[in-house]
Amino acid sequence: MSAPVRRTGGRSAAVLSSIRFAVEELVRERGAEKVTIPLVAERAGVNPTSVYRRWGDAAAMLNDIATYRLDPARELPRTGDLRADLIAWCREIVEHYRKPINAALLRGGSASAGEQETECLRNRRTEGLAIIGESAALAADDIIDGLISPIVYRAIYLPWTLDEDLPVRLVDKVLAA
Repeated sequence: MSAPVRRTGGRSAAVLSSIRFAVEELVRERGAEKVTIPLVAERAGVNPTSVYRRWGDAAAMLNDIATYRLDPARELPRTGDLRADLIAWCREIVEHYRKPINAALLRGGSASAGEQETECLRNRRTEGLAIIGESAALAADDIIDGLISPIVYRAIYLPWTLDEDLPVRLVDKVLAA
């Protein structure tokens, strides 16, 4: 007897989509600090245990949903020009967090992350390392400290400073160091 074939999408994808939509609506309406798993489950029309089983708590849920649009499986810039690739990547991240709902989700998720490394940070580190490849000029900490941290800081505290020139300024500073 063969193993059952796992469907991609289907009911699971629909449930996840309704949960993500519910979280975004609730954050817009109430603010991230007032979003709870029971509220999300009610709005999404799912059982709260489905939400708890996937995320465990509201902080983990907010962290995940804050970054889900930055799909880890998406194509990353890889033209062979390190500077151009880093700028394109940073532009994508800046554009993502220029959207008020994404910045609100990031604020909510990061406020309750505690001492744990967030999924957002792990994903960005992995992406940055994929872009720099074998470059001896940069390390993971250079990517996090010089590119991601300033973008996230601005998204949380100074969202109006996420301008189109920011990626160029950050990348040039990191590469000059």
